[in-house]
Amino acid sequence: MDFVIFILSMGALIIGADFIVNQSERIALHFNVSEFVIGATIIALGTSLPEMAASVAASLDHKPQIAIANAIGSNIFNITLVLAIIFIITKNINPNRDFFKKDTTWALVPVILFLLMSIDGVIGTLDAVLLIILMLAYMLFLIEDPMSLGVDEVGEIKTDDFQWGTIIALLLVGFVFVVGGAHFAIESASNIALDFGISEWVIGIIMISFGTSLPELVISVSAALKGKVDMAIGNVIGSNLANTTLVIGFAALVDPLPVSFTDNVFDIATMTAATVMLIYITANKLYSKPAGISLLILLTLFLDHTIKTMSPA
Repeated sequence: MDFVIFILSMGALIIGADFIVNQSERIALHFNVSEFVIGATIIALGTSLPEMAASVAASLDHKPQIAIANAIGSNIFNITLVLAIIFIITKNINPNRDFFKKDTTWALVPVILFLLMSIDGVIGTLDAVLLIILMLAYMLFLIEDPMSLGVDEVGEIKTDDFQWGTIIALLLVGFVFVVGGAHFAIESASNIALDFGISEWVIGIIMISFGTSLPELVISVSAALKGKVDMAIGNVIGSNLANTTLVIGFAALVDPLPVSFTDNVFDIATMTAATVMLIYITANKLYSKPAGISLLILLTLFLDHTIKTMSPA
C-alpha cells in the first residue's frame, strides 16, 4: 500500500509543479521576461518546488536524512540525467548565452558553501539564511544583467487571453498538490525504508530525489526538443542552485540538518564532481553527445555504488 501512496504522491507533486510552472511562465511572458530568465528562475524555482516541499516536510517530520539526501540526489540527477539527455537528443546545440561566464560558477559557489558549512556536522539556522541570501543574489544578478533583458522566442504560450483570476486559481491548486503530495511521499517513503530495512538516506537520495527531478526532466527535454536550449539548460542550472540554497536552506530553518561526511562522502563527492563537470562542459562549450555519455557514466557509478551499499538503517 505504501508503494501505491508513494507513486500517487509523486504524481501529485509533479502535477502540482506543472500547474505552478505553466502559470508562472505565463506571468513572466506577460511582463516581457527573457527565455533564459524564465528557465533559470521561474521554471527552475517551479520545478524545484517538489524538492523543497519534500525536504521541508521531511524536516518537519524530523527526518533530516531524507531532507538533505533529496537535495543532493536531485542535484546529481539534474546534471547526470537531465542534462545528459538534453545533450544526447538535441542536434547542434548553440545556446545564445555564455553559461560558463554568466551562470555555472554560481552553481559551484553554493556547493562549496555547503561543504564548508557541513564541516561541523550540521547545517544550522545561520547557514540556512546565508544559503537563501545567495539564491536571492543570483536572481538579482539576473535582473541586473543586460543580457537577460528582452524576450527571445519564448514558445507557444499565448498571452492575449491573460486572466489573473484563472492563473491565481491554478497556482493555488498547484500548491495544494505539491504540499499534500510532499507530506504523503515522505510518510510512505519512510515506511518503505522501514519495511525493507533500507536507510532513509538511500530512500531520499534515490527514490525521492529521482521522483522530484522528473519535472526538470520533462520540462527541460520538452524545451530542448522545441529548440529552447537556453531555457532547458537554464532550468538545470537554476534548479541546482535552488536545491543547494533554498531546498536545504528552508529545511534547515525548520530544523537544523545533521550532515555526516564519513557516512555519505561518496554521494557528496558525486554531487561536487557533477557540478565541476557542468562547469568544464560550459567552459569549453562541449554541448555534445560525448559529453552527455560522460555524464551518464557518472550517474551509473553513483547508482551502482548506492545499490551496493544498501544496508539496514
